[in-house]
Amino acid sequence: MPAEERASRRRRGTPSKGDLREQAILDAAEALLDERGVDELTVEEIARGAGITRGALYFYFGSKQEVLVALVARTVAALRETARLAATEGGRDPRDSIRAALGTTAAAWREHGRTMRVAVDHSAVIPEIGAMWVEVLEENATALRGVLVRAGVPDGPGPTDAAERARALCWMTERTFYRATATGKSLDAALETCDFLWRSALPA
Repeated sequence: MPAEERASRRRRGTPSKGDLREQAILDAAEALLDERGVDELTVEEIARGAGITRGALYFYFGSKQEVLVALVARTVAALRETARLAATEGGRDPRDSIRAALGTTAAAWREHGRTMRVAVDHSAVIPEIGAMWVEVLEENATALRGVLVRAGVPDGPGPTDAAERARALCWMTERTFYRATATGKSLDAALETCDFLWRSALPA
């Protein structure tokens, strides 16, 4: 079952015993990633962390890579809240919408920073992760394009119009938060920098 379908299935209703076991496996993998890199992480350690045998883990995931893909999918599902927030707060001042979206993004990096860095680092070598990561960034860019248009940025095809401004700023935000979590710098400071740059892209 595809990783994103698993994540969607868990959100729809009361999780089954199997869903809970999958959740425990992903929780264990994420906790271990906070202690070591992907290369050092083993299926045996993930299974032990989830309180199951290695054989039992293989009932749910065929490899360590499948665990990582599912873990990224779970985090991407949370990141989609950023796009939803920006898109549905139509009556809010654009600057407030941007601040709220950035705050949601910063919270995700604070809670899942290691997993999100894995997503960035492995996007080029694990196609499923790459596709999910690009898709969620583009969803956020599309939602925030609408915010920029509300603020008066032209909604055209040009390199300085709303779509390209939003896309460039979303990818800039991703890299800024990535660097903050990778180097131990303050996510609050990164948020302030990104908020300033987003506001600078709005008409005076």
